[in-house]
Amino acid sequence: MFDRDTWQEIFHTLKNNKLRTFLTGFSVGWAIFILVMLLASVNGMQNGFTNQFNDDATNSIFIRPGTTSKAYAGFEAGRRIQLKNDDYDYIRKSFPKDIEHISSRYFTSASAHYKGETGSYSLQAVHPDHQIIEKTVILSGRYFNEADQANKAKVAVIGRKVGDDLFKNEDPLGNFVELNGLSFRVIGIFTDEGDDNAERRIYAPISTYQQIYGNTEKVNQIAMTYNSEYDLTKALEFSGRLEDLMKRRLKISPEDQSGLNVWNYAQAFSDISSFSAVLSTISIAVGFLILIAGIVGIGNIMVFTIKERTKEIGVRKALGAKPSQIINLVLLESTFITALSGFIGLTFAWILLSIIGPNFDLPAFSNPSVDLSTVVTATIILIIAGVLAGLIPAVKAANVKPIVALSDK
Repeated sequence: MFDRDTWQEIFHTLKNNKLRTFLTGFSVGWAIFILVMLLASVNGMQNGFTNQFNDDATNSIFIRPGTTSKAYAGFEAGRRIQLKNDDYDYIRKSFPKDIEHISSRYFTSASAHYKGETGSYSLQAVHPDHQIIEKTVILSGRYFNEADQANKAKVAVIGRKVGDDLFKNEDPLGNFVELNGLSFRVIGIFTDEGDDNAERRIYAPISTYQQIYGNTEKVNQIAMTYNSEYDLTKALEFSGRLEDLMKRRLKISPEDQSGLNVWNYAQAFSDISSFSAVLSTISIAVGFLILIAGIVGIGNIMVFTIKERTKEIGVRKALGAKPSQIINLVLLESTFITALSGFIGLTFAWILLSIIGPNFDLPAFSNPSVDLSTVVTATIILIIAGVLAGLIPAVKAANVKPIVALSDK
């Protein structure tokens, strides 16, 4: 394999057949390039799907009321379902072993004013546990606590973008901002892994806002995190029990999917994993077919090469060359072309992904990439493919009889 004369001959052959060598190498390099890019695209889509849920705890469940589509328990269809504080208390007390954190959500908008700056922002009135459910990261200050909730304190935790808009270069902590004409003390600034819109949000104690809006007990949603030790089966079983219980409590038909929606992140991640697995299988299958086409191309070109060099092989055998030497020569040539062109295709794909990959940050497509193990596996497959592609022509060349080869025209 490491015989100098053999390699000199191989390079001489490649040099004298530049076009053939280029086309052979291009077919393999392109196949590997497409395979890597397909796998990277699948990873990019998976990253994009996953990033859409990064701003919430992965073991979250959200209860969202709707409008009934079926008559049930004496109520007509079209009834608007309304969640209340009693529902929050009922769930919290009914599932003490299943629930880790729970919070109601009350949505409204806030016209914010500080000195000469104004802005309109989304405001969520929630319980203190919401910080963990939403994965809210405090940059400075603190989140509101149970004491703030109990005292109906007029305190607010603002997003980083809100602070930039209203306070400019001034530190917001401790200052008072007007929200819909009422003064709230800023006690914390947060960031969020979701997007800039998430950082243009304001959080306040739900008890405070329920008092502001006429001591209402209404809430828009209830969010919670279930036991983090639950697997997918237990998580879905819990959300199923929760949905059945709440439908009975709110007098909603068990078959009515519009009246109440219990959305479990576990199911979403399961669906994403299944979808990604299907995409990965398809991309590998397509890449494999492309690779097979390249291998067939190499085999055909090597057959043609053997045909051109029939007399040369006959002379070699007449001078005492062993069949194993002929096979070794042909295999080394095909493997060298395959490995080199495949490595170039891999390198080009890797460089392209490293340049453009980090710049992709779309809602459904983010940072397409492949890991090192995938590249190593592709390289090994490539080398094996090179050996297989040259094996049949090599054996055929080794079995050529000298007298037949020398008489070939």
